[in-house]
Amino acid sequence: METFARNRTARRHAELESSQHAAFEGSLQLAESPDTPEAFRVDLERIRFSSYFARLSDVTQVVPQTGVGPVLHNRLTHSLKVSAVARVIAAQLAGHAAQWAAFERGETAERDETGRIIAELGGCDTVVAQAAAHAHDLGHPPFGHLGERVLDRLARTRLGLPEGFEGNAQTFRILTHLDTLGRDFDGLNLTAATRAATLKYPWTRAAWAGTSLADVRAADRPRGAGINPLDGADKFSAYALEAAEMEEVLAAFPAISPGMQTVECAVMDLADDIAYAVHDLDDFAKAGVLQRGEVLREFSAWLASEGSLAVANEAELDSREAGQALELLWRRLQMKDRWIAERDAFADAVRVVAEEIGDGLLAVPYDGGIASERAISGFTRRWIDRLRSSIVVDENPDIRGGYVRLNHRSWHEVMVLKFVHAHFVLERPEHALRQRGQSRIIESITLGLDAWLSDPADASHAPRSLLEWVEEGTQGLLDLRASRPDLLTGDTSTDGLIRQGRTRAILDYVAGLSDQQAIQVHAQLNGAIV
Repeated sequence: METFARNRTARRHAELESSQHAAFEGSLQLAESPDTPEAFRVDLERIRFSSYFARLSDVTQVVPQTGVGPVLHNRLTHSLKVSAVARVIAAQLAGHAAQWAAFERGETAERDETGRIIAELGGCDTVVAQAAAHAHDLGHPPFGHLGERVLDRLARTRLGLPEGFEGNAQTFRILTHLDTLGRDFDGLNLTAATRAATLKYPWTRAAWAGTSLADVRAADRPRGAGINPLDGADKFSAYALEAAEMEEVLAAFPAISPGMQTVECAVMDLADDIAYAVHDLDDFAKAGVLQRGEVLREFSAWLASEGSLAVANEAELDSREAGQALELLWRRLQMKDRWIAERDAFADAVRVVAEEIGDGLLAVPYDGGIASERAISGFTRRWIDRLRSSIVVDENPDIRGGYVRLNHRSWHEVMVLKFVHAHFVLERPEHALRQRGQSRIIESITLGLDAWLSDPADASHAPRSLLEWVEEGTQGLLDLRASRPDLLTGDTSTDGLIRQGRTRAILDYVAGLSDQQAIQVHAQLNGAIV
């Protein structure tokens, strides 16, 4: 166990200078989690002090902030709430692990099986879970998931980088390479435990390339792997440039099966799901985009017609017709998550969420008054309490589950809550105009920077960080060709890797902008006066 503990706290680079975030020798430890190594607290503070973390205050969560109206979540406030939820879940699990440790020392006769599983999997530290939660959205580009999709499409279809762009992989790249402590090494030099806890999808995009549904069914693939054998994984946590470090970090957790998250990563992922499913609904209610009648019409129609919808031909189902979008959701869950999806539990979840939204969250139209604020706060409090007490630790999980997951009832409820988020907000046609404009901004900046770097007369005047990243990224790919050619994709000739290195640098630069910075850079590149 001592060796394992050292592996968890291992950093990639030796540090010859003391950290500004480390407690002074002999100083008092915090009362909470006194056994937490100081190294993990340093990790958390390094992320909190990062400029990449600060920029999240101006990156859209879902609904963009306007100059008037209620204050809405951004990626920073979302990350803080994820961290708060993660701390509570991790503390519960750490308590079990402590009980098991006491049993092993002979201090108690009570054998805590949940604690045994957690200890054997590598442990669970509250500060590591918080650090991962703080870091989990660092890789989000301007305008959130919309910007992510645009960058990925441009990279793969127009800029010669088949590996593309992925927000989770960008997060790991920021932590391990792009951010800096002002030392003579790249990245924040976090412990192995914290780095591993950010690996929600612990594989590269290429790891799933060439794997068809005939080889591995959708139900037998981990969440995020996708079903595209040509392009590879939909979601992934490391680019080729950082793949070796991902492998090194995961090696510190030998009990974790391939493709599975560490305990602390699973806690962070669960907390993200809970915050996404519950906290974000606050914004939708306040912004007026979530309408009580519209939601209840969909839910009531599905419940009233459940029997006939269950036998309907899927080709005839139309998500625009009341009740049919929920039926399509059920069929997706049944196809991908047979290990847990069950129709009666899904129906119960629909009833519970319909009641909570109709008689709770949206019972009083939001007007900024006390009654409407209480309705929203009460909804959030009840669901957070409900979900955080529904945690299951599974010693032998399904590949689409996890060592730490929600119980049967709550899993279905979260799926329905996320449906409300997607169907009644993200898919609203009135968002299309704004999203079209944001897509054009990201595309214009990306292609504009590529044209700038392609101009031999003016390329040297591009932003200094961009030029340095081009050089570093290109050299990194050339080094990989010599040491780990199996990690490379696309054109691996020297010219091809130079092209890929330039594109990776452009993506790094654009993804590092906030929403407002993207708008300003777009204007400047196109000759507007700002």
